Amino acid sequence: MALPIVRWGVAAGAGALWWWAVLRLATAPDAGALEGAVAAGGWGLSLLPVHCVPRSRAIGALAAGRWRAAWGVTTASPPRRSDAGSGPS
Repeated sequence: MALPIVRWGVAAGAGALWWWAVLRLATAPDAGALEGAVAAGGWGLSLLPVHCVPRSRAIGALAAGRWRAAWGVTTASPPRRSDAGSGPS
């Protein structure tokens, strides 16, 4: 029971710190690099994909190799080097 309370407390504290930085950047003429770093860092954290699951458990995920088959990519041997001589005619 204590873990969810601590988690919510940390989230609320981080949110309050971010809002303080954003409001200070918007209103205070002496706001500086600290407020900018906190605001940019909080915004950057919001872009993280926090709801990721392994591909095997994802709903609607494509099977491995499906795109390769769809685009016709093969595992053929590489082209010959220019100094390897001519091919059969």
